[in-house]
Amino acid sequence: LNRMESNRKVSSSDITQHIESISNISNDPSNVERLNRWASAFRMFKEKPIFGWGPGTYMFQYAPYQVSYEKTVISTNSGDMGNAHSEYIGPLTESGVLGTLTYLTVLITAIYTGIKVYSRSSRRAVKIFVLSVVLGLTTYAIHGFVNNFLDTDKASVPFWAFMAIIVALDVYFNPEKQAGKNQLT
Repeated sequence: LNRMESNRKVSSSDITQHIESISNISNDPSNVERLNRWASAFRMFKEKPIFGWGPGTYMFQYAPYQVSYEKTVISTNSGDMGNAHSEYIGPLTESGVLGTLTYLTVLITAIYTGIKVYSRSSRRAVKIFVLSVVLGLTTYAIHGFVNNFLDTDKASVPFWAFMAIIVALDVYFNPEKQAGKNQLT
């Protein structure tokens, strides 16, 4: 924590400085604001832990849950901009424990199904393809700890595409379905 607080790099167009700024939690406005949003979200969650505040409501509700010493130059007093910057903290705030468990169940089921398709496939091309899709979904899930794109239609396309591909591969390469075809012909 001390090392991250002493980092003075701020986001820039230089890729090296940009990468160094990722761990700057003391004076990079974007990173400090992310911490502010997370802290506000957890305060909101404590108030409504089971069902949350409702889908899509974080941006309209978080302002009163900010504390002055956590605010940044990009914080808003009206709390009318942005989200919780986490695919996990956002649902926790907006949908409570039940909504977060639902999201995690969908995500884990998709990854498990992808691994299942990978293990039962005998074709190398299918294995490579499904492994790529599962790795893409896993990368999205890991990145989801520090950002939230599912509420943005264009940015959420890869997530839902990965899910659709895994479902299609599971249906197409289902051994029970293949056995049923053989009996019909």
